[in-house]
Amino acid sequence: MPTTVNIHEAKTHLSRLLESVAAGGEVIIARAGRPIARLSAYTEEPPRRRFGQDAGLVELALDFNEPLPPAWVLGSDSDTPD
Repeated sequence: MPTTVNIHEAKTHLSRLLESVAAGGEVIIARAGRPIARLSAYTEEPPRRRFGQDAGLVELALDFNEPLPPAWVLGSDSDTPD
């Protein structure tokens, strides 16, 4: 359960509150008893991948989409390619 503190206490004891947050806690900062902010640990998100970042690293053969030779097809009786 998060700890609730008023603004004055948060300013006075910020270092202590940050230690609490670093240990996995959460602090709610309130003004006149009404919550106005949440102090929680910062988690760094992994960088987003850019579309096309690997462009030019892979080349496909011109016959990539052609049917496989019969010798490569499972269940084929042919032992020699055409």
